[in-house]
Amino acid sequence: MTIAWNLFTPWSALAGGVLIGVAAAMFVLLNGRIAGISGVLGGLLRPAAGDVAWRIAFVAGLVATPLLWLLFADRPQPTIDAGWGALVAAGLLVGIGTRYGSGCTSGHGVCGLSRLSPRSLVATLAFMGAGFVTVYLLRHVLGA
Repeated sequence: MTIAWNLFTPWSALAGGVLIGVAAAMFVLLNGRIAGISGVLGGLLRPAAGDVAWRIAFVAGLVATPLLWLLFADRPQPTIDAGWGALVAAGLLVGIGTRYGSGCTSGHGVCGLSRLSPRSLVATLAFMGAGFVTVYLLRHVLGA
């Protein structure tokens, strides 16, 4: 694997990481809630009284922010080397994994690790390890 140094953007990546960290910290400090996307979205599927408005605002922010970005910068052109079937299967597997793991990368990896949660450490190691093994098998063993 090689790094395309002309596309390497450490400053924007650092700024994005800082923004995510600050937003997650503010969310827990001001609202007492963890900014785990699967938990926020899951709460909309089984709404509780008085618990819907902030969840809708949170999800609306997730959708609106990239649209706002388009006012200031060109849309990036990602390249995805997979068909629709693989993307649907991957999405379903991630969804199943977040249910079994009681959270997603944002809940465990960002918020849980920052709170020194042992459960989140195990979950993060598990999904990162599974990702590494999957990429290795698909790219180097199966040649897909």
